[in-house]
Amino acid sequence: MSDNKTIGITGGTGFVGRHIIRLLEEYGYQSVVFTRHPEKYKKTDKIKYAYWNPDEQKCDLRMMQQLDGVINLAGEGIASERWTNKRKQQIVDSRVRGTEYLVAQLKQYAPHCQVLVSASATGYYGADKGGGSFKEDSAPANDFLGQTCLHWEQAAKTADNTMRTVITRFGIVLGKEAGMYKELATPMNFCIAPTLGSGKQMVSWIHVDDLAGILLKALQDKQMSGAYNAVAPQPATHKQIVKTIANVKAGPKIPIPVPSALLKIALGEMSEEVLKSCTVSSQKMQAAGYSFHYSTIDQAVKAIEQNH
Repeated sequence: MSDNKTIGITGGTGFVGRHIIRLLEEYGYQSVVFTRHPEKYKKTDKIKYAYWNPDEQKCDLRMMQQLDGVINLAGEGIASERWTNKRKQQIVDSRVRGTEYLVAQLKQYAPHCQVLVSASATGYYGADKGGGSFKEDSAPANDFLGQTCLHWEQAAKTADNTMRTVITRFGIVLGKEAGMYKELATPMNFCIAPTLGSGKQMVSWIHVDDLAGILLKALQDKQMSGAYNAVAPQPATHKQIVKTIANVKAGPKIPIPVPSALLKIALGEMSEEVLKSCTVSSQKMQAAGYSFHYSTIDQAVKAIEQNH
């Protein structure tokens, strides 16, 4: 896909969305961000905002018709609220029904759309089972996130017969302004280094800039289709990540263990995601030709602290 193409983005106002939009702009693409509140954002020469509300089955069809490719990132935050039954339904619907609606609109109203790059997550795999790193052909877990990711991916794959479809299974995304990194780094400003549970759980992570790079490659590389893990080549334990952030940030840090039992009380079912090991392979992504800028947690943390 060459420059000056128009790329639609759902979920483009979020953490990952902001990074991919910036990268698309650098490469000369036009971005159309589909959002429930386009009036909140200021359009530029390269970035436009269009109405999008899958719950109401409404979107800006005029903008849809202009698309050459789409990056689908929309979905309610996994970790932003406790997992009540209502919240879990919102998490599922925002991904599965949202993607079903998107694909239906693309098929009907976007005749020039050549590629759909749709997010998923390494939650697809569940916890480590002792058989080595999870690869893309590993079976989905039978838990809440595993089944959510499975149905989310199935919704995206219905685009397969009309456009190239790439599924990107995100690891834990690290960047200064949001997510796990912010949750761990903020207490360190007050000399506290929290370790959740044993700290031995394996975390398959990715620097947000590498994730944006993978999404761009998936748009551009016509050889790519199907599922790819979007994780750094070297997973790290939770304790390694905490220690690395503490070492890079100046000043003394007091290690504060947060016991598993306390996390289970505070977070409920979501605590399982925080405490589990999930070791995921980046081999297929590297074989496709993507070169990671941040392969180790040390490289990623130094970049986040020094460059942002």
